[in-house]
Amino acid sequence: MEFLVILIILGVIGLAVVLVYNRLVALRQTTHQAWGDIDVQLKQRHDLVPNLVETVKGYATHEKETLENVTKARQQAIDADSLKGLAEAENMLTGALRQLFAVAESYPDLKANQNFLSLQTELADLENKIAAARRFFNNAVAEYNTAIEQFPAVILANPFGFEKREFFEVAASERARVETAPEVKF
Repeated sequence: MEFLVILIILGVIGLAVVLVYNRLVALRQTTHQAWGDIDVQLKQRHDLVPNLVETVKGYATHEKETLENVTKARQQAIDADSLKGLAEAENMLTGALRQLFAVAESYPDLKANQNFLSLQTELADLENKIAAARRFFNNAVAEYNTAIEQFPAVILANPFGFEKREFFEVAASERARVETAPEVKF
């Protein structure tokens, strides 16, 4: 009788360990998938930038520094080797693209060019997709990080290699721009 009770208790504990472990694995996989979604969107963005630069180059030949800044920022984003480095590089690329579009405002023929308009629309669509993918990733990371810190999962997390993940955050300079309401003048 005592042996049966001990066997049942061990079975319940074993089942709990398996359930907690499987949940942590599923949450970790969700963060990997969410990161993969961001990576795909960023790759599309990186592929679009050279076409945009070439289109602008045809109209704004004396804006060499702006074009070089966009190209340099794109390459830094491609070469980034950490989440923090990638976030910083992507924020630099966003700033460089914003500067490129500001230059484009000075060229009416460029603003009317169908190829430029198409690329601009495609980039805006990609920016929206990237923002959505970032939100999904950060949500998945928050859920995963919370799960590995909660009891009883915290007991299993470290021994089985479940480590906290970093969020994909906007840089402080970008955060100030995003949080500030645009000024409207008539």
